[in-house]
Amino acid sequence: MASVTVRGCALGAASLLNFAFVFVSAADFIRFVSFRAIYHNITGETTLCQDSIPWTVALRDSSVLRCLVVDVGLLALFTTQHSLLAWSPVKRALQSVLGALNRTAYCFTTALALQILMRYWQPVTGAPCLWSVRHAPWSIWFPLLCFSLHFLCWAIICSIVMIFDYPELLGIKQVYYECLGLGDPLSHKSTQAQRFLSHLRHPVCLELGVVLWLLPALSLDRLLLAATLSTYLALAHSLDKQDLAYLCVQIKSKMQLLAEPHQRVAGSTDGNNGDRKEK
Repeated sequence: MASVTVRGCALGAASLLNFAFVFVSAADFIRFVSFRAIYHNITGETTLCQDSIPWTVALRDSSVLRCLVVDVGLLALFTTQHSLLAWSPVKRALQSVLGALNRTAYCFTTALALQILMRYWQPVTGAPCLWSVRHAPWSIWFPLLCFSLHFLCWAIICSIVMIFDYPELLGIKQVYYECLGLGDPLSHKSTQAQRFLSHLRHPVCLELGVVLWLLPALSLDRLLLAATLSTYLALAHSLDKQDLAYLCVQIKSKMQLLAEPHQRVAGSTDGNNGDRKEK
């Protein structure tokens, strides 16, 4: 009994530490991919690009090519980790070794890969921007518009993650179910739900696409980041008509659940009014 309690405490501690690390990495990623670029554009703290340099000269510059090679390597590291650990043979092998901590390990290594990418990312400042809003009054208003839309997108992303069973996505639920002897949380979901989740594990594609591309200035390294992550997100999803039908049914049922309390209140109000009239 004591060994079971110690094991449960160890699993719980590992899961909570992983949650804290993922939370910090998510906050760093929001700052890295979204607000830092907008802030630099508003304040002019750093030069994002050199529009006076022709593309033919910039693409032969050794410093520009070196930065691009480093950035490509960092993106390859992240995509390889994210894809390799999600590959079925590797997932089964890790499941046999890590058990309930398999999803926790996946989230931890993903956050670690993101931290490495953000720490060693090389901005390309020696090449022109693909676009840059620098003329008044849009040089002020467009960054503010981007900031507002980015804030809205991140709020939607956080809301969707909260609704989308985030304890299961982060591996917390797996540890909790393991301590209670309930098995894998996915096994308690319907077959349609398991099929839907296997096709869509990242329910934030549109919002993340807006965040990646909507910027006052698009530098060469940002183009590489946005194109790579957008392509990866597009290739990682394989929703079909069956998944869409399941999603529509779930949304309809949720709307009915939300409407029931209002219908009950309206019904009780009508009943009270009828009683008063009779009296």
